[in-house]
Amino acid sequence: MATIIGLVAATGTTLSFLPQAMRIIKTKHTKDLSLAMYLIFTTGVFLWLIYGILIKDLPVIIANAITLLFTSTILIFKIKYN
Repeated sequence: MATIIGLVAATGTTLSFLPQAMRIIKTKHTKDLSLAMYLIFTTGVFLWLIYGILIKDLPVIIANAITLLFTSTILIFKIKYN
């Protein structure tokens, strides 16, 4: 049961980055995004992914792998279109 709750929670928080990523891909507008925030956040997500791998926690691994993809995409576009 805890794993299911973890997966549902991880899905919700992970998908929260999808609208921002899609908007940036569509508009190529990133002026209002904080580069420092996305650098710090993406680093934190990467470290959470490593932590999840080390403790073999599937919800943590899946959520942070997908979130890392979304936040890295946003970060790359922020750097590219700034």
